[in-house]
Amino acid sequence: MNKKVIGYVIAALLIGSMVVIMVNENLKKADPIDTSNVLIESKDGSGEESAAGEVGLDFGNLPPDFELTTLDGDTLTLSELKGKKVVLNFWATWCPPCKAEMPHMQNYYRNSAEENNVEIVAVNLTSSENRGAKVVREFIDSYGLTFKIPLDEDGIVGETYQVFQIPTTYMLNTDGTISQIVKGPMDEATLETLIDDLD
Repeated sequence: MNKKVIGYVIAALLIGSMVVIMVNENLKKADPIDTSNVLIESKDGSGEESAAGEVGLDFGNLPPDFELTTLDGDTLTLSELKGKKVVLNFWATWCPPCKAEMPHMQNYYRNSAEENNVEIVAVNLTSSENRGAKVVREFIDSYGLTFKIPLDEDGIVGETYQVFQIPTTYMLNTDGTISQIVKGPMDEATLETLIDDLD
């Protein structure tokens, strides 16, 4: 009889382990995103192109340069990424659309970024986080994010980029100029299409 009980306990432990593994795997999957309300502005659409090379937030402008620090203490300077296609994303951990978007960005980064010469820079609006950098670290770890995440601890960069809605993403060409501005969450397919349109 003891052997029977031990057998049931082992079976229960195995089933419990399988459930935990399945739940953890599901947390990392990119769920579908409703992109019907996402606003994508580009020089071909609703935005106007400004003189190339001028600093500003219009299409064809070089966006304002910034230098921010990541959780690991590395310094990231936007202008040093010239030569790559850049996905410059602004987000916060408390934002549901940002949470939905992150697995899609991670999937793209893991599967395609290197071969397509793409850098994802996801600026965390740390000044809006209720627990500061600690909650950002927990978020990064739970989502398994590996792209660059600099911290806007004073809110200056978000303000400079006029980020009134999150997520907001600036898509930058290899010459550093703004090609598109996306207000709302992107899924992996949308991200891929927009990156393909970059020069």
